[in-house]
Amino acid sequence: MSQVRVSDAADFLGVSTDTVRRLIGSGRLPSTKDGSGRTVVDGRALAEYVRTEGRSVADPTTVGRSARNRFVGIVTEVVSDRVMSQVELQCGPHRVVSLVSTESVRELGLEPGVVAVAVVKATNVALEIPGTRA
Repeated sequence: MSQVRVSDAADFLGVSTDTVRRLIGSGRLPSTKDGSGRTVVDGRALAEYVRTEGRSVADPTTVGRSARNRFVGIVTEVVSDRVMSQVELQCGPHRVVSLVSTESVRELGLEPGVVAVAVVKATNVALEIPGTRA
């Protein structure tokens, strides 16, 4: 069983540790104590909670597409040269960076403060797991 510390669960949910403790207290998230006596949340239960209760910003586009990984955010920076541009978005707690043509940046009107949707369609996505915390 994977165990997730309360502070990490709060980060994953985008809420405070007090909110996670309230979720535990109300029985919505099961918890136990780890070997050090700290309260931990069952990883599977947290995953299920995020899947059913997690909220993301509504996608403002009405276009249907096959890509399921869509991140709504706000453009925070655009760095352009004659041909290519680097566009950074802040999508909730996640920073998404895209390299696109400068022509596309102009056509879409991408500049800091604009709401945009990062659409990710990839056949190769590397996954890592964090090292053991002491």
